[in-house]
Amino acid sequence: MKYIKSTVYAFIFIVAFLLTSCADMLMGDEGKFDEDVYLNYKTKTVLELPFEDDWYIVAGGKSLEENHHFAPSRHQRYALDMVHIVNRSNKTGDGTKNEDYYCFGKRLNAPGNGKIIAMENAIEDNVPGIKNSKQPLGNYIIIDHLNGEYSFMIHFKKNSIIVAVGDTVVRGQQVGLAGNSGYSTGPHLHYHLQTTPLLDTGVGVPMQFVNYYADDVFTERGEPVTSQTVRKN
Repeated sequence: MKYIKSTVYAFIFIVAFLLTSCADMLMGDEGKFDEDVYLNYKTKTVLELPFEDDWYIVAGGKSLEENHHFAPSRHQRYALDMVHIVNRSNKTGDGTKNEDYYCFGKRLNAPGNGKIIAMENAIEDNVPGIKNSKQPLGNYIIIDHLNGEYSFMIHFKKNSIIVAVGDTVVRGQQVGLAGNSGYSTGPHLHYHLQTTPLLDTGVGVPMQFVNYYADDVFTERGEPVTSQTVRKN
């Protein structure tokens, strides 16, 4: 697929998501100097993109200009929000139903080897445009990579997670389906890596993925950023 940048393309995503706010429920900026320590962090875990086919990076990068997660949240500082796309669009129909979005129900994989240490699987999916502030993570898994790094995958479809706490997972193994649960305005995957298993005590770290295409350019090891279209090799 040849990547095409266009004003219309960007407008579709801005209107469709108005950014899928994963970060704006968090307060303060206790980690305002964390970026001085972690900006050049090298990921220990061998990570691959946790999905199949083409996905669009709605938010990602190492600055507030690129990534709306950067300022509000210490632990989500380098988080990615991602949606599946087909023919440069994230949905069909009028977008009033989760099923209108190509992302909804798409396979999600473990990004790296590790152990499932926490999860939720029973939260209802939202109606697009309405957030669940009482259960902000929605359906999620936390993977302990056994090296001081922890993956958080958030907003799964209700009852779609097929792993359990205590399970060992390997990179590329299916773990569930993309959904729209928790503090989310539309179906998407939120993913970030941090230094503890507790959301509010960790520090987010940059994530390098291996062997993927970004805008049709092969990347042996890199960090996806906003407005890129990415897929596994």
